[in-house]
Amino acid sequence: MTLVKTPSNDQDYFERVTLLRQGNYLLSLMTVIRDELTTSNAFAAAFDRISDLLIAAGSVSKSRSYIRTYPTSTEITAQHSKFSKPADHLSIPIPALDLLPTERLTIRTPTGWTYEGRRQVKPVCGVSILRAGASFETALRRAYGENLSMGKLLIQRNEETSLPVHLYSKLPAGIAEQSVLILEPMLATGGSAIKAIDVLKEKGVCEEDIVFVNLVASKKGLETIMQRFPRLRLVTAAVDEALTVSNHIAPGLGDFGDRFYGT
Repeated sequence: MTLVKTPSNDQDYFERVTLLRQGNYLLSLMTVIRDELTTSNAFAAAFDRISDLLIAAGSVSKSRSYIRTYPTSTEITAQHSKFSKPADHLSIPIPALDLLPTERLTIRTPTGWTYEGRRQVKPVCGVSILRAGASFETALRRAYGENLSMGKLLIQRNEETSLPVHLYSKLPAGIAEQSVLILEPMLATGGSAIKAIDVLKEKGVCEEDIVFVNLVASKKGLETIMQRFPRLRLVTAAVDEALTVSNHIAPGLGDFGDRFYGT
């Protein structure tokens, strides 16, 4: 299969990208997902665990250079062949929900003591890019039970122009005042992601209130949307090196929707 490697440019946007710590647990789950022999049930079970990490329990490298260079699957495999455990410097928790704004809240505990805590400033809305994005909804509902609403966008590529077309949307009233998580497992060229963000901005959502939650991104797609939207933040589990001539992520994992839903 022919691969098209994309150039890697050092840009300021790396500070807005959260790459999950490439530790043994995550890599074992990613291996299950990438394996062409994995059954649909096993694929869905592995993704369910990864989605929990992305939504509410992720971890990223403290090293700016680690995030800046986006280690590919090949580079990660080579690194882990040298070490039995992940490096100690790769461990601070920053899941998607931690990127949303909070404010201080003082409460009283049953023992009569006060506790200085935090609470979300805005309600949260998860917007799935259909159909694959709906796979994240269970993890989001599990992690965030209150003040949560859900929306859906259907975006497909025009076969004649190869451009993304917005076909359908169902978004909650008041979404412009909410923190929005866009849910989309695969980020290839970035065309559908750009269209989704444009639709949300047309509805009044501020760019800085959007977090893009993703399983696998290509370098090209990542660079495209982060350069297009200078206040967007993104959380992903993996960044892959290349795109095929048909614009599929490589090494990738195939068609996510078909594998997750068993179709």
